[in-house]
Amino acid sequence: MNNYTYQLDDSALTLPISQSARITAQQFANQQPNSEKAEQVRLNTLAVWVVNNYLEMMDIPTDLQASDSWNPIMRLCGDVADLEVPSIGRLECRPVHLHQQMCSIPPETWEERVGYLVVQFDESLQEARLLGFIPSVATETLPLAQLQPLEAFIDHLGQLRQSPASPLVDLSQWFAGIFETGWQTVESLWNVPELRPTYAFRSIDTVELNALNQAESITKRAKLIDLGIQILNQPVMLIVEISPEKNQQTSIHLQLHATGNQIYLPPGVHLTVLDSSGTVFLNAQSRQLDNYIQLQFRGESREQFSVKVAINDTSITEHFRI
Repeated sequence: MNNYTYQLDDSALTLPISQSARITAQQFANQQPNSEKAEQVRLNTLAVWVVNNYLEMMDIPTDLQASDSWNPIMRLCGDVADLEVPSIGRLECRPVHLHQQMCSIPPETWEERVGYLVVQFDESLQEARLLGFIPSVATETLPLAQLQPLEAFIDHLGQLRQSPASPLVDLSQWFAGIFETGWQTVESLWNVPELRPTYAFRSIDTVELNALNQAESITKRAKLIDLGIQILNQPVMLIVEISPEKNQQTSIHLQLHATGNQIYLPPGVHLTVLDSSGTVFLNAQSRQLDNYIQLQFRGESREQFSVKVAINDTSITEHFRI
């Protein structure tokens, strides 16, 4: 615990809270039906204001007016503290009091967010401390010890600017036959002449699964991932296969294939699974003469994870919820 406190103090950034920020927060608080809701809105507003101020200092454009936290109806109906960052997505700016070791993350903010920053306030509300960030969450309480430093946050925004965050893919809906835009059957993509592999066979796993008329409980979809000129303008194909298992777990099988006139994946293509905190969980890297690479794991219901496809400094990330 002592080591954590030192690291937190060492990486946190203290910023003043302007009088205009406190006036705006008070105005928003005055619109609420009771004192508890008013205090929630006051701190949420100040947290968003502090993060907005920090991003302005870093020359990162923001749009307060497009944020739910600046919408009176959304403030009244929910516990939101979001900040719109154009061309990147929405950040959630969560307030904590001095000496708190946990941060509350309402479930309504678990989706459509590209990251979470935690802002610490004392009773005077004269200044605030940006404690750190985390890319994603799936629980209502976040231990502050799990926060990453602000330097990692800036790197995270840089990656998102190169590859804007995609919508959260709800795998539980796949079992009901509901699929997000861009996710197609493997056969429909293979049947496009420009994408059909030039090698005579596909992966053994894919051929066997198709040939054996797999069980109805297994659901599979594919999406094209375009990493641009890094792989000669030929997209790769990400295949996601899911099947239910005991104890409300889901088996997840990922494959990344070359397409079209690219017989093999280029060496050095990474297929990476990240957990809800952004930590690498599994990773596979293509070698010479690899038609595809694959990963397999199990997950709990409502658990979130991300799949990143990368080569050199270019990457695209897909976000999933089981």
